[in-house]
Formats: sequence, structure tokens, C-alpha cells
Amino acid sequence: MDELLKWRDEFPILGRTTYMISNSLGAMPRGVYDKVREYAESWATRGVRAWEESWWDLATTVGDKVAALIGAPPGSVSLHQNVTTTQAVITSCFDFSGPRNKVVLVDLEFPSILYFYQEQQARGARIEIVRNADGIHIPPEKLLAAIDERTLLVPISMVLFRSATILDARAIIERAHHVGAHVVLDVFQATGTVPVDVTALQTDFAVGGMLKWLCGGPGVAYLYVRPDLCPKLAPRFTGWFAHKRPFDFEVGPLDRRDDSFRFLGGTTQIPAFYACEPGLDIIREVGVARVREKSIRQTARLIAGAKARGWRVNTPADPAERGGTVSIECPHAAEVMRELLARDVLVDYRPKAGIRLSPHFYNRDEEIDFAMEQIADILATRAWERHAVAAAH
Repeated sequence: MDELLKWRDEFPILGRTTYMISNSLGAMPRGVYDKVREYAESWATRGVRAWEESWWDLATTVGDKVAALIGAPPGSVSLHQNVTTTQAVITSCFDFSGPRNKVVLVDLEFPSILYFYQEQQARGARIEIVRNADGIHIPPEKLLAAIDERTLLVPISMVLFRSATILDARAIIERAHHVGAHVVLDVFQATGTVPVDVTALQTDFAVGGMLKWLCGGPGVAYLYVRPDLCPKLAPRFTGWFAHKRPFDFEVGPLDRRDDSFRFLGGTTQIPAFYACEPGLDIIREVGVARVREKSIRQTARLIAGAKARGWRVNTPADPAERGGTVSIECPHAAEVMRELLARDVLVDYRPKAGIRLSPHFYNRDEEIDFAMEQIADILATRAWERHAVAAAH
């Protein structure tokens, strides 16, 4: 018996869909209804007093819940609106005008990160992009060789979003530290489905968000900064939350805090903090190790089902190299995805990846088989064609 299915009733959408898209947006826990109502009640009844009674500290209390899931100490995680913003905070701590100005990226990185860092060339950054070998893997020797004595930052995803390939974060971090560079480890596609321990990895920074495997919805991203590195950094992308005495409203230079608030800017997104807590609490209770064990089994079932039907799989077969997603390149994949959505089988499609299916701890094995059967039926009956016609018009 699958013990993790006892949490299934906590997610209302699972009762009316086959939900296989947690890599993009995790299912909403029903506890969010109560938490958002709690926020509204606090605002309605306490008004401005809510800031000192609870709102101000949410950036710390929710941040510490994230810290517990990624192996970080309390007080080392700050919360932001999205991962791109966390990258802006990090880069604002560094100067790209000197000889150490290189940023090493991979071409399978999430596009927002590539867009952001390429724009840093206007600040003097020199960008080197390491190309993939097969749409799935980044050649490790090429990536490590690109990290040299002129490298300043290495923004890298622990799990690549297209292929769900797990990179060797430890080797990357060790190489970067050997030459004096800093690693920005993106754990967005890992946290909640693949165990993460930023302290053991000794990464300089780690970033991610709530809306995927943590079932926390949009509007909250997190930034971990290695505690010994924290006091050495002075973000230029900053604001009044980072000041030691924010309510003194002093005119003059910023007196930076020494904790995670050091990396905050302006007023925080309070409603999103409330909404993300139920998902964090459930993942902590379930345990990422148990989520991972089930994920390995269910993704293997997806891979076997796809290969048995002759479809290309753009995700590693080795579970040690595979995150929680399986990308399947069947014929007419984009149109098949639209028909799956019409049938309430929730998945997504990404170019050069195919249909991404992402079972989470709340999915039944029968849903894996059902999704595969639906893809086969859509192809056999040519139901995908109506979406090709619609796209043409």
C-alpha cells in the first residue's frame, strides 16, 4: 500500500483531474483556503497593526521553513518574488568591471536566467555558455573546464528543467571554489522531490521557488546565502527592509542587517507568504526522502511506458541522474499535449523536450498508466489533429 496517498485528499484538484504537472505548478493544498482567509481576516480586523503582530516576521518564519528543507541553518534564507529577482540581488553584490568578470552558464538553463545574465554584459560581464551534448546532458568535462581563474559566477541548475537531468553540483562547486569563483545553485526543480543539502554542498548561494514541487503557489522565491559569506556582501539592489532600523526612517547610508534581511528590498508579498505555508508544512511532514523514493519508481514507470510504445525519452534512464520529470517526445507532441489538457490530463510541453510529465507524492500508479494510454489513444485516433487546425488559424 502506498502510504503517501493518505495526503491525496488534501489537494482538491486531484479529485477531478489527472495532475501530472507538479514540475510547473504543484497542486494547491486545501489548507490554502484557510491561510488566505487568515490573511484577509488579519488585514480586515487588525489593519496596520498586523505588521508588528505577524506580517513583518513572516519573511523570517517562512524562510526558516524553507531552510529546513534544503539543509540550511535558520536565518540564512530570504524571500523574494521570483528567482530572477534573487539573481538580481546576488549580482548586485559583485563588480564585473575587473579581470574576474566571467559568468559560466549552460544552454539548457531556464531561459529567464540566460536572458538576465546576458544583459549583465552591459555591466562588463563576460558570458560563456557551455553547449549540451544531446539535448539531455551537459558534458561535465566541458563545464568544469569553462570555470577558470577569471570566473566570477557560475549560475547553474541542480536539475535541468527540460530534461530533468541532475548535474553533479558537488563537482561544480568544488571546481568553482578551487579557482575562486562563486556558485549560484538553482534548486527550483529539485527542492521537494530531490533531497538538497546546501550546507553539505558548501554552495555560496542557492535559489528556488515555492510554486512547483513545494505546492506553494506563485509569488515566493527564496535565496540562501552561505552564512560566512553573508557579512562580506553588500547588495546594491536593496531597500528599507534591509536596514537595521527601518522604522527610524533615517535619511542617509544604509546600515545593513547581518541576517537574511540583509538581502531584502522593499515591502514583502504578504499574501503569497500565507498561501505557501500549507505546501511547505505538508512536504516537511511527508519527507523529501520518501517523495524521492516514490518519484524514482513512478518516473521509471513512465519511461518504460514510453519506450514500450516507441516514443523518444528526453530524460536520463539512470535514476541517479534523473529528477522528478520525464520528457517524452512522441509524434505531434505539442498538439497531443493540448488534447491531454482537454481531457483533464494536466501536463505541459516544452520545445526540444516534448511532453513533460511530473508525478508527485500524491499521484497514483494508475494515473501513470492512464496518461500513457491517453497519449496512445490521441495518436491512434488522430485526435491531436483538431489542435493542429486550431493552431493554423
